[in-house]
Amino acid sequence: MNQISRCVSLCLAFSVAIAVGCNDKTTSSSAPNGTPRLRIAVVPKGTSHEFWKSVHFGALKAADELGNVEVIWRGPVVESDTGSQIEVVKNMITMQVDGIVLAPNQKGGLVEAVDEAIAEGIPVVIFDSGLDEGPEIVSYVATDNFKGGQMAADEMAKAIGEKGNVILLRYMAGSESTEQREEGFLDQLKQYPDIKVVSSDQRGGDNTTSSKEKVDQLLQIHGDDLAGIFAVCEPNANGTLESLRNAGLNKKVKFIAFDPSDALVEALTDGSCSGIVLQDPVQMGYQSVKTLVAAIGGESADKFKSTGEYVATPENMTEDRFQELLNPEIAE
Repeated sequence: MNQISRCVSLCLAFSVAIAVGCNDKTTSSSAPNGTPRLRIAVVPKGTSHEFWKSVHFGALKAADELGNVEVIWRGPVVESDTGSQIEVVKNMITMQVDGIVLAPNQKGGLVEAVDEAIAEGIPVVIFDSGLDEGPEIVSYVATDNFKGGQMAADEMAKAIGEKGNVILLRYMAGSESTEQREEGFLDQLKQYPDIKVVSSDQRGGDNTTSSKEKVDQLLQIHGDDLAGIFAVCEPNANGTLESLRNAGLNKKVKFIAFDPSDALVEALTDGSCSGIVLQDPVQMGYQSVKTLVAAIGGESADKFKSTGEYVATPENMTEDRFQELLNPEIAE
C-alpha cells in the first residue's frame, strides 16, 4: 500500500471511530428499546429528611419500571429555602426537561416558576404539598392532610382520655400540607368538649433544634397542666421528643407525631409517643412520576390522587403494613 492509500485508510478509520463514538453517546440517552429517554425532574421541599429520601426511592422505582425515564433529583438542603427551590425549577426549565414533579415549600412562592414551566411546554405534577390556584398542573399527588390531622386529634383524644390541655405545634407559614394537618387537628378536636387547646399559634420551624427550643418555651408555660402535644411533621416531632425527654415529661405528656424517624419509632416502642400519623412517601414518588409520564404520553389524569393516611400505635406497629410505613425504603 502506498503512502497516499495508507493516509486515506487511516482517515477513514478515524472517521468511523468518531461516528461510532457519537452513536454510542446517542444510545446512552435512549431507553434499551431505542425510544428517547424522558428526563423527569423531581424537586422535593428539601433533601435532608428521611421522608424525601423515601420519595426519591419511589421515583426511581417508577423510572426503573417504565424503562425510558431518567429521574433528575434536585432540591434545596433545607425546607425553608424557597429561593433555592425556585432556582432549581428555573434551572430545570433551562435544561428543557420533559416534565417536573414538584413539592412546593411555599404554596404561593412557586406559582410563577410553575407557570413559566408550563408556558415552556413542560408539564408539572405537584406532590406532597399543594400550590395556590392558577397553574394548569397535571395532577396533585398527596396525602389527604386534613384527614391526617383529624386522625391525629382522635388519637390524641384516646391517649388523654378525652380531656385535658393540649398544644398544637405548627410548622412554617405557607406550607399547604402542614397547614391542612393543623386545621384538621383543630377541627376534629371540636368533637371533644373537655379538651382545651392552650397553644396553637407557635411554629417549630424547619429543623429539630428550632422545634426543641420552641417546645422548651411552651413547657415552661404549660408543662405543669399539659396533657398532650401534637407536632405536624418529622423535624418538629423530633424536636418535641427531645424537649419532652429533657424535661422528664416524655411519658406524662402524651405525644402524637406526624411522619416517622428512627427516634420516633423508638419512642413509640418505649411509650414516649402515643401515635404517629403516617404517609406513604414511596408511593408518593412512584405515583407522581408514573402519572406525569402517562400524561406526557397523552393519558388523562385525576386532579387529585391520595396515597393514603394511617396511624401507627404501640398496639399495631408490629403489623407488616405498619412496619413498611414506619421504615420506608430510601434512596442511597
